[in-house]
Amino acid sequence: MRAMVPDGTGSVTVADVPEPVPGAGEVLVQVGAFSINRGETFLLHQPAPGWRPGKDVAGTVLTGHGPVRAGDRVVAHPEQSGWAERVVVPVGQLAVLSDEVDLCTAAALPLAGLTALRLVRLIGSLPGRKILLTGASGGVGHYFVELAAAAGARVTALTSCAQRGERLHALGAERIVTHLDQAPGPFDVVIESVGGEVFQAAWQRLQPRGLFVWMGQASRRAPVFDFFDWTGGRSATVRKFLYSDNEGSDAEDLATLVRMVLDGRLHPEIGLRAPWSRTQHALAALLARQIRGNAVLEVTT
Repeated sequence: MRAMVPDGTGSVTVADVPEPVPGAGEVLVQVGAFSINRGETFLLHQPAPGWRPGKDVAGTVLTGHGPVRAGDRVVAHPEQSGWAERVVVPVGQLAVLSDEVDLCTAAALPLAGLTALRLVRLIGSLPGRKILLTGASGGVGHYFVELAAAAGARVTALTSCAQRGERLHALGAERIVTHLDQAPGPFDVVIESVGGEVFQAAWQRLQPRGLFVWMGQASRRAPVFDFFDWTGGRSATVRKFLYSDNEGSDAEDLATLVRMVLDGRLHPEIGLRAPWSRTQHALAALLARQIRGNAVLEVTT
C-alpha cells in the first residue's frame, strides 16, 4: 500500500508500507481525500519512530463494524497515518456521510471543525460578546468565526494580511485586523493561537474578569507574558485549550459538523484542492502562509 511518510527534511515522500489491519472496534477505510493540519507540518520536522501523518480523512469503508457497514462513505479522525491509500479508524472517531457532502469537503472538517465547535462550547453564551481571535485565517479560524457570529458574537479576527482575512467578513466577522493596534478592545474573550509577543498584546486587550484562552503558538515562539502587566485581564480566567480534552465523542461531534454543512450553516474554506501527488507542494505553501483555510489532497489509486 502507498502512503506518505516523513522524508527527514520536514516534508514527505511516497513509500510502500504494510497493509493496515483493523482490530476490535475498528474499520478499514479507503481514503478518498485528506486534509493537512498545521500541527502535522511541525511534527514532520521531528517525527516519532513509526509515526505517519494523517488525522483528517474522508473515504469509503471497506471492512465494517457494528453500525458502520462496508460501502459507507465516512469522514474520519484517526490518530495518525491517514495520508495513505487506506487507514484503520476506530468507529468512535468517524461519522457516516450522505451523498450530498463530497469527500473533499468532508476531509476539511475533522480537526479544525472539532476545535472550533469545542471552543464555542467552552466560551458558553455568545450573543453580544466581543471576541478577539488571533491567527484567524486557518481552518479553525474560519469555522470559529462562522459558528460564533451565527450565535450572535461580535468577532474581531487577527490575520497576517488582509487578503488572508477576506473570507472571514463573509462568514460574519465584525472586523478584520492585521495588527493588534487596530483592535483596541476591550474584549470579553480572547482566543490566542500565535504565541510570541502577540500573547501579551492580546492579553492587554482583555477586559477585567474576561476569559483568555490559549490554544497554540503557530509562530513556533513561546508566549511572552508578564502577569504583573495590569493593562488588561485583571482578575481574568486563563484557560489552556486542547481540542482533544473533550468529554463527548468525536463521532457525535463529527456528525454535528456534517449536519451543519448539509443545513448550510457551516462552509469549509478550502484554499487548496489538489491530487495527493502535490502533497509536498501543499506542505510548503501552508508553511509559507499561502493557503487560506484548509488544504485538501485527493487520493488517486
